[in-house]
Amino acid sequence: MLTSLAIRNVVLIEALDLEFGAGLSVLTGETGAGKSILLDSLGLALGARADSGLVRAGEAQASVVATFDPPAADHRATALLIENGIDIEPGEPLLIRRLVKADGGSRAFVNDQPCSAALLRDLGGSLVEIHGQHDDRGLLNPRGHRALLDSYGRCEAGAIAAAHAAWRAATNALAEARTIVANAARDRDYLTHAVEELRKFAPEAGEEATLAEERATMQKGARLTDDLSAVSDCLTGSDGGLAQLRQAARRLDRIASEEPLLNAVLEALDRAVVEAGEAEDRLAEAAEALSFDPARLDAIETRLFDLRGLARKHQVAPDDLAALRDEMAAKLAAIEGGEEHIAALEKDVAAKAAAYRAAAQALSAERQLAAGRLDAAVAGELAPLKLDAARFRTIVAPLDEGQWSAQGMDRVEFEISTNPGAPFAPLAKIASGGELSRFILALKVALAERGGADTLIFDEIDRGVGGAVADAIGERLSRLAQSNQILVVTHSPQVAARGAGHMLIAKSSDGTVTRTGVHALSDGERREEIARMLSGAEITAEARAQAERLLERV
Repeated sequence: MLTSLAIRNVVLIEALDLEFGAGLSVLTGETGAGKSILLDSLGLALGARADSGLVRAGEAQASVVATFDPPAADHRATALLIENGIDIEPGEPLLIRRLVKADGGSRAFVNDQPCSAALLRDLGGSLVEIHGQHDDRGLLNPRGHRALLDSYGRCEAGAIAAAHAAWRAATNALAEARTIVANAARDRDYLTHAVEELRKFAPEAGEEATLAEERATMQKGARLTDDLSAVSDCLTGSDGGLAQLRQAARRLDRIASEEPLLNAVLEALDRAVVEAGEAEDRLAEAAEALSFDPARLDAIETRLFDLRGLARKHQVAPDDLAALRDEMAAKLAAIEGGEEHIAALEKDVAAKAAAYRAAAQALSAERQLAAGRLDAAVAGELAPLKLDAARFRTIVAPLDEGQWSAQGMDRVEFEISTNPGAPFAPLAKIASGGELSRFILALKVALAERGGADTLIFDEIDRGVGGAVADAIGERLSRLAQSNQILVVTHSPQVAARGAGHMLIAKSSDGTVTRTGVHALSDGERREEIARMLSGAEITAEARAQAERLLERV
């Protein structure tokens, strides 16, 4: 609900702060007092096109701030704010601010966070509906008629949305399977040869690194073989160093007792023999580790060369050849079993399509019933609004299959015929300004408490009518205000008398500057304003008495 509107420097409005309550609020005033400026200001806050001509003469910019009650968690406005990253605090009011510069350009803010004009229009449309003679949104837009009918008839669309999603998923799976089989069939010969080649070669993950390491070890052994052999010859054999050390130790052992110093020499030789023996053992182990088989080395190099060649051929890493083989084999198997798989998927698509059609047809039947009830409800509102010759109907027509969606397979549109024998046509194309406003009112009353914006604004809905028709308009506005906040700009005393609140729009001038102001009327002031609306410039006693009767009646 709109709770306040602060306007600064918009055309004739210098500074204006308005408070709004629930129910029906009426705005009255002489022609030219500035009622359109007030609505233009609100429209600006709700995303209307920014026009620098709205900026008051001599000022750098104009601004409008609209404050709303916190939207409910399931309100469309809340979803829009969350989707667009606008912070909202639970229980805090929603503030929309729009600035327009005199030299062009505008800025918009929601809760002091910048937002785009597109978001502002969507947000404004979810909060307020403005119905005037040239309004081309809301009820006049056929794109919203299906949702309005579903809301009115309480038509549940959850089942059809799920059925549509399942049908689309099955269709996508079938298309993907057909593409895979078609591509695989086109490459059958290549796949057959490649799979056979890879199976025969039998690559393994990690094989390249293992082969490369083994080859490097063998190549190292080939380089060191001669050196190791020469070292071994120096140590081993009858003439080797170790044999010489042992012979020297045996001779020394026989004479060591002759001289104490020789014992030390013998001990040193014994240690040398032991160390040389250990060196001989380690040398043998190293030779064993570095030994290589030329045939094995050749086989390794051939395998490694072929492995890398296959990887280059298939443009993958050597370690990925095994996975590639399995992938190609799966594609080849898909060719063989593809037709059976596709047949199963086709059956699934047909079943899902049938489920969707059944759900859509059930929803269509619900919509047809709801359309009949809505047509009757609107028809009951037309005669009192001096539209007794008019007829209203809700078209529920099938869409082409290509247009079926999660909302069903129906096109819904509201149409009217304003005169007997005249053809039906969309509301916006056939009704005059006054008729259009009354049709919208009749629809709104019929659709009361069935969704839409919480705040409705009607601009001169009573233009060109009076007496009983104006009274009927006022009664229906009052009825609609039981479930919505209603603001109405009116020239009709019958409508004005129905308001829970009454604001007077007036223009004043000090001779050099002209200003538009808005004043909330007290009970006494309200009687005087309704009397003025009844009698004109000179307020008579009879007009005051009639105003009193109008106020007492409601």
